[in-house]
Amino acid sequence: MNLYDKVSEDIKNAMKAKDKVALETLRNVKKYFIEAKTAPGANDELSDETAAKIIQKLVKQGKDSARIYAEQGRGELADAELAQVAVMETYLPKQLSAEELEAALKEIIAETGAKDGKEMGKVMGIASKKLAGLAEGRAISAKVKELLG
Repeated sequence: MNLYDKVSEDIKNAMKAKDKVALETLRNVKKYFIEAKTAPGANDELSDETAAKIIQKLVKQGKDSARIYAEQGRGELADAELAQVAVMETYLPKQLSAEELEAALKEIIAETGAKDGKEMGKVMGIASKKLAGLAEGRAISAKVKELLG
């Protein structure tokens, strides 16, 4: 079952379970899926890779919103955003731990032969492709700077 169908099925399950947070979140996700499917050149298809990228983007936006709400003292809104993020994260692959990320990046740095920060772009290009969906771009970038710095 592809990601689009799984989300559609889980919308039905959330309705039956009367889970308002999951229902609202998954309907929002499906809206973005439908927009991607009907975009020019999409041929009414949505690959799991594209669907996962959409969910990752929504998770990142949700976390950013929650952080801003928390900074403004709006805890109830931050909690609501984080609840939605938790629902969306169940559809993403397991994220790498800090140790796993560092090990993967050390391997990539060894492959590229990068020695200092000037060669960060070379490392980031490969790391972004290899670790897509497994770690946030910010975390990858920060760790590469640390390892090359």
